[in-house]
Formats: sequence, C-alpha cells, structure tokens
Amino acid sequence: MSVLRRTALLAACGSLVLQACVGGLGSGEARQVAIEDKIVSIFENSTPLIQYAFIGNLNDGRGYTAGRAGFTSGTGDMLEVVKEYQALASDNVLVKHLPALLLVNGSASVAGLEGLPQDWVLAAGDARFVAAQDAVNDRLYRKPARKLAAKLGLRLPFSKLAIYEAGIQHGHGQDYDSVNKIAERATTAARGAPSGGMDERRWLREFLSERRNDLLHPADRATAAGWAASVSRADAIQSIYDSANFMLEQPITITVYGDTFTL
Repeated sequence: MSVLRRTALLAACGSLVLQACVGGLGSGEARQVAIEDKIVSIFENSTPLIQYAFIGNLNDGRGYTAGRAGFTSGTGDMLEVVKEYQALASDNVLVKHLPALLLVNGSASVAGLEGLPQDWVLAAGDARFVAAQDAVNDRLYRKPARKLAAKLGLRLPFSKLAIYEAGIQHGHGQDYDSVNKIAERATTAARGAPSGGMDERRWLREFLSERRNDLLHPADRATAAGWAASVSRADAIQSIYDSANFMLEQPITITVYGDTFTL
C-alpha cells in the first residue's frame, strides 16, 4: 500500500479495523452490493470507501488504472467511462483525452495521455462523473456477474461476490484469462456446475483454485507480474470460503497485502 493511500485511509477511519466506517449495510441485494463494493475497493485501493478519484500507472501492462473498479486505459473500460461521462456532460474536462484513449486501447502505452491524471481527479468532483463510473461498472461488471452466476446456478451470497470480484480483475470476455473461462475450467474440474446438480461449495472450491492459478499463470504474459503480485486478493476471498461464511454474515474480516479490514 502506498504512503498516500495509507494516509488517506487512516485519516478517513482512524484504524485499519473499520467497523465505524463500513457499518449500516441494508438487506437483500442492496446489502450484497454494499459488501461487494467495499471488498473490491479494499482490493483496488486499500480502503472500503470507493475511490472515484484514484488514478495511477501500476506498470502492470494496462496503462493507467483509475476509479472505482480499476478502469484501465489499456483494456477499454476507462474509455467507456469517459464516453459515458461525455453523454452526461458533453463539455467535461476529460473529453479532450478521448482520441488518445482510443489510440492506446489494447496496449500498455500512456502516450498522449499527459494531463489525464490531473483531469481525472478534477472530474471526480462532478457527480455526473461519479454516475458515469457507476453506470459503466454495472454494465461491464455487476450485470454480467449476475448473469454468469444465474447461468451457473449459483445462489449463495459468497458465490455472487466471488464471481463479481474476479470479473473486475479478469473481465467478462472469452479470452483464457476471463472470468467466463475460469468458470468453465472450474466446472470441468468439479465435473459439473450447480445448475446441473453439483454442490455449490464444491464448485466454488474449484473456481477459487482456478482463479488463483490464473493469477499466477495467465495466458496474457503482459499482465503476469502485476497479477502475481495481486494473488493476495484471491487469498483474501479464499479466507472467507475457509471460514464457511457463505451468507456473508458480519463481521467479515479479511487480510490483503498485509493489512486487515473488518466489515
């Protein structure tokens, strides 16, 4: 964790044990979403408070990483956010970066994106930009995660969390490293999915194993170093499984990158 992120976290919460900061969750789907958002934010930005303004080059083969879901300039989801923002505010401060974002899409390059970090932080003060990030996150990650969970026959709150969290990092495409292909390999390893009668917990065990293995041995070698360094997030999800907290009952305590958080 960087000194900047650690300082921001301690200023917001006063401690790495965050009951006071993350209480007040509701019930049903709203509660599910709240828990997912806090855990993903912890993994992405070392705080359960969604960091819409964060942006940095993590040197992980994906260019700039930014915002609530770690949108990147190299994979196209950052481009989607800026387009969504343009639809809500045509004269916004990020519009001028669209041509460069189009050019670097699919690469690790940040060429032509000078000034983007400062403008991203500035835009984060606009509620329309926050709404744009939320909309793209739902369209690219939450809704596909729910669709995949339903297809697989997953019912447990933990299962929905595991699919959503993995999808944020791996994406919902059809490449080898995608969450869809990881789920296919899990189904093969488990000899069936819950939709076909396989025990959901057994399937989850295989899914978590396949996801962790993909972080350590991705097909996309450009992401290999960054993903290997992020295996702690897979271990944190595994710790919830190992505690048998499949209903995501609180408190939920996880340790990631050496820091412990309690929701």
